[in-house]
Parts: sequence; C-alpha cells; structure tokens
Amino acid sequence: MGQNVAVLAPIMTGQPVIPVIVIDDAGKAVPLARALAAGGLPAVEITLRTEAALDAIEAIASEVPEAVVGAGTALNAKQYEACRAAGARFVVSPGFTPELAEAADGANVPLLPGCVTSSEIMAALEEGYTHLKFFPAGQAGGVAYLKALASPFSAVRFCPTGGVSPDNAGDYLDLPNVVCVGGSWVAPKEAVASGDWDRITALAKEAAGLG
Repeated sequence: MGQNVAVLAPIMTGQPVIPVIVIDDAGKAVPLARALAAGGLPAVEITLRTEAALDAIEAIASEVPEAVVGAGTALNAKQYEACRAAGARFVVSPGFTPELAEAADGANVPLLPGCVTSSEIMAALEEGYTHLKFFPAGQAGGVAYLKALASPFSAVRFCPTGGVSPDNAGDYLDLPNVVCVGGSWVAPKEAVASGDWDRITALAKEAAGLG
C-alpha cells in the first residue's frame, strides 16, 4: 500500500531541483542525462509528452548508470507499466487516481502523485502516500498555499512543479514541507537541440546549489 518511501525519499532529498524534460529526440537523452549528472542533478524526469519519451528513458536507464531516470506525466496504469518496463526508477503523475495507486501498489518503482486540494491530499494519505507532487504550483497558489498546508498536513512533503524558476525556487525550498522542486529551466530546449551540454552542466551546477 502506498509508495516505496525508502526508495523515493532519497531521490527527492538528494537534490534541490529535479529537471523536468520534454525530449523530442531520444538520441539526445544520454548526453543530456550525463550533462545533468555532471552538474550535480542525477535524478531527471522525462515527461511522456512526446513519442521519444519511452525510448529516452530506456536509453538513459541502460547507458547512464550515474543517472536516476524517472518518468513524468503518467496518467494511467498502462502508462505507469510502460514507464516501469522502460527502466524508470520513479514515476510522476500530475494527479492521483485509484487506478494509478493500484498499479503502483507493491511495485518496486515508486509513484509520486500530484495533489493540490486538502481532499486529494487526504485521499493520498489514506493510501500511504506522504511524498507528493504539487502541480501546477504557480497557478494553484504557490508558496503561500503550500505554507498554509504545512500545519494540517505536517507529515506530507511536496515537490512543487509548474511555474517554478530560478527566481522563486529558493522561496519554495525554504518551506519546511518542500523537499525539492521540479523545473525545466536547467535544460533549455535550444541548448538540448544544439547539444550545448556544457551550458546544461553549468545550469545544473547552479540549480544544485539552491536550497
């Protein structure tokens, strides 16, 4: 019942920023993951928003041992299973459903589900989930909203994603109920497209120093 916190918690606490990557070319996945890991961000979330996503996850899982590759935007049990089969070490969802919880129950790949409202958080807690994604963070109330959740849900730890940037990441990370943030700025699309891995490593180093 619930996520494998023993597996998920070290991933979330191991780095202040988890890169959220939309990748169009699976051939870029391995050097991208190596560049991020070299900058101090080994855990990376590849979102299922492109046809290249599962191939990218599989490539990183098999060729970049220093990386901890996760899958994002999993919406149902079928996608969860596809991510697990591709080698994802963790799976992230923007929401939380009984179907997803059942798919992850007892599995060796932890699920990080998204919850925003008090009722959603309570439902997740009833299923044993204490580490949650908060998405879309900016639109859902941001730092002030998460601060308000800290007291009634003192056992919950969040990873805010959506609208998080270098300008506000520190404000999120200062909250006691936030252990990391998700962000796409560490791997700009133009840098990935041009193969500017040095720039991505430099951005990763800056992000790894936050918090």
